[in-house]
Amino acid sequence: MGTRILGVGALLLVVAASVNGLFLVPADLNQGDAQRIMYVHVPSAWLAYLSFGVTALAGVGYLWKRDLRLDAVALSAAEIGVMFTAFAIWSGMMWGQPVWGVFWQWEDPRLTTTALLLALYVGYLLFRRLTDDPRRRAARAAVVGLVAAVDIPIVHFSVEWWRGLHQGPTIGSPERLLDPAAPSQFVIALVSMVLAFTVAWAWLMVRRYQLARLDADLEELARRGRVAEARRAGLAAQRVEEATR
Repeated sequence: MGTRILGVGALLLVVAASVNGLFLVPADLNQGDAQRIMYVHVPSAWLAYLSFGVTALAGVGYLWKRDLRLDAVALSAAEIGVMFTAFAIWSGMMWGQPVWGVFWQWEDPRLTTTALLLALYVGYLLFRRLTDDPRRRAARAAVVGLVAAVDIPIVHFSVEWWRGLHQGPTIGSPERLLDPAAPSQFVIALVSMVLAFTVAWAWLMVRRYQLARLDADLEELARRGRVAEARRAGLAAQRVEEATR
């Protein structure tokens, strides 16, 4: 029941924030309606950071506690993070074309490092499929998740460290977000969308974690079934050998 309430609340918040940002808030004077993409692009980027940060922390927790529930958290966050990263890239391309005149430019550090971040965590998910041993898989994935997380601050600060097309950071930049010159309607719309998306992320995390735990239980049952079948086969072979002596 709690999960359902969270899901319904997340849906209502996302719908309300989307209607406000995409239809009610006035268009930007310089970028026009294209600027409205910011209200989904920025929350998607924020949740990509959050997801992969959770993956890294859960990986550290697993290496310390050796608790497979933490590995389930890491897996859940990684899958959701890949989804939001892909959405951030897509929405950024849709925003970039009318503003920059191009969908993509590899020379831009933010775009390139974000594409690398997506590739790293897709690789993380694929890497998990290399072994059926849940503990070995969890340990190896924890290390890969930690290494991949190094790219998160690089993505965030790339617009400050290198020159490119992308504007400066909105997330983690209070002086930009709380600039007195910024129209309050824009700020409220952006903050409300970030909050709504974060609640939706929490619901997705709960549901994906539940599925991950069910998958782990099924995997364990299948493993026990294979062991039991192997034992029965061994006993049968032993009996046949004894009968033929």
